Amino acid sequence: MKTPLLAFNQKGIYCEAADVYLDPWKPVKKAIISHGHADHSRWGHQQYITHHTNVPIIKYRLGDITVTGKAWNETFTINGVKFSLHPAGHIIGSAQIRVEHKGEVWVFTGDYKTENDGIAVPYEVVKCHTFITECTFGLPAFKWVPQDLVFNDINNWWQQNQDDGRTSVLFGYSLGKAQRLLKHLDTSIGKIFTHGAVENMTEVVRELVDLPPTEKITRDTKKEDIKGNIVIAPPSTHGKPWIKKMVPYVTASASGWMTFRGARRRRAIDKGFVLSDHCDWQGLLTSIKATGAEKIICTHGYTDIFSRFLAEQGYDARTEQTQYEEENAEESSKEKQES
Repeated sequence: MKTPLLAFNQKGIYCEAADVYLDPWKPVKKAIISHGHADHSRWGHQQYITHHTNVPIIKYRLGDITVTGKAWNETFTINGVKFSLHPAGHIIGSAQIRVEHKGEVWVFTGDYKTENDGIAVPYEVVKCHTFITECTFGLPAFKWVPQDLVFNDINNWWQQNQDDGRTSVLFGYSLGKAQRLLKHLDTSIGKIFTHGAVENMTEVVRELVDLPPTEKITRDTKKEDIKGNIVIAPPSTHGKPWIKKMVPYVTASASGWMTFRGARRRRAIDKGFVLSDHCDWQGLLTSIKATGAEKIICTHGYTDIFSRFLAEQGYDARTEQTQYEEENAEESSKEKQES
């Protein structure tokens, strides 16, 4: 039986021909990393390969590592296998990993989205025979509206809260979502304050993208200075003593899960904005069709439902178990410690 170009084992997605792993979840000798979120870039590998804009991000998160940065579409060969990185549009520095060997092409998306958010390099269609896709939001219920409309709602919410004499606390993951929020907030309304985890990661990212000024909240920050302004913080800070400095405040979460009112209620959030760094249902389907792939492997998300639908559409679709997490679990342990 022919050995597949990429196989899933107990350590991750393995390319035997090159003896290299893609986004492994256990320590390996050589790893190609799609992006900087903690579930895809883990500590302990001997050698890391990633897009060069992701290098400072994973070095900040993982510490002293041996890492090589590659450019978009740059082909590099390992044991006769050709690899290249292509924009995934998920967050800053996020890449799809193209693997080619003996005329066969596979693409591993990591996480991806098709809407241009003004931060990440926009998603690029990569033709292939086999496409490994996430399906975090692989249900027809998930249908994103253009982000311009979402940010208009967010800025209006902030203005209304300011008029009411309240501080706006907006939750978003410190890598990716936080910078996307910062980029599109209307600073004519007021100042942007940040939690330490958000501020620290934003300082790393400022070298890569233009972002508005922010002010880190410290023990010396006065409540009256924050009042009426907006605070960007990781979801893990909700309900923690830290947030008491913001009283009186109103909370909101920016996430694809805010599609469901029950998700907002379970999180005890006052307001939900539907804003995701992943594809919605149609985005997934459109992307898959554009690749021309006949074989589709669904990893994390609504894998069973989504792969079954693809099979009904004529694809050779199946699922594989991974240790990648969904959007509500993308905070790293470092962020949780800083919260």
